[in-house]
Amino acid sequence: MNNISPQQLLAQIRTLNAELQAPVPSQVDDTAKTGFGDLLSNAIGQVNESQMHAADMKSAFETGKSDASLAEVMISVQKADLSFRAMTEVRNKLVTAYQEIMNMPV
Repeated sequence: MNNISPQQLLAQIRTLNAELQAPVPSQVDDTAKTGFGDLLSNAIGQVNESQMHAADMKSAFETGKSDASLAEVMISVQKADLSFRAMTEVRNKLVTAYQEIMNMPV
């Protein structure tokens, strides 16, 4: 059986306590930290890009400048429509949440 002196045991406890009290280094890079506004702006930008791409594909198909099939154009248009509808629903939920917060008694 190990014979550990009280001083050694106390030193181990203090070492473990110091390790627990030490701040945990951040695993996330500072450039990767974004706020809610940035995330929302990026999402709106992606929806806009999707709509612009669908419009470009549609006009290129209509003028015959593109070799994309009708199915590819329709899928692109539907993806843009779906992303816009999803963004609209997110906006509606945010407005509703804001209104509920504003109506809370202080």
